[in-house]
Amino acid sequence: MEQFRIIQDIREYVKSLDTFFARPTTRGDHPTLYMDDKQGKTYNNIREKDYLFSQCKNWVLPHSQMGLSFSAKWQHLKDKYKLKKKWSSGNPVDVHWVIENCNVPKGLKFVIDEKDKEHAFLTVEERMTTTQLRTKLLELADRMSVIREVQDAL
Repeated sequence: MEQFRIIQDIREYVKSLDTFFARPTTRGDHPTLYMDDKQGKTYNNIREKDYLFSQCKNWVLPHSQMGLSFSAKWQHLKDKYKLKKKWSSGNPVDVHWVIENCNVPKGLKFVIDEKDKEHAFLTVEERMTTTQLRTKLLELADRMSVIREVQDAL
């Protein structure tokens, strides 16, 4: 068990592990699903613009540059946190994070964005139904750690 005295200790510890992926969310929002259509049309709580859907919208198809967005570096996370904080109307913003190798459900994979090396997509590796993807995203959310009121750390 590790004990951390300052945020720098946590950064160093996370760096010593494997690649981490994080996403800021407004307190009360789900870390991997969209419970309403405020940020775009959703199917089974999966945002349409995040994944490549079949024409009938019942299937999600593999695509190496489409998936749920995550920060892969601290600076990218800081920038996304600031944007989320600005849009959150004063609500607290938390950061949900996961370490790649030990927490990703089978059939999902983190892929670095070809246009931005500090950004990553949580992609699907095989064709699956939206229900299957939703279940896997719920599994991932259960495995994610959360840092509440993270502005002091960033």
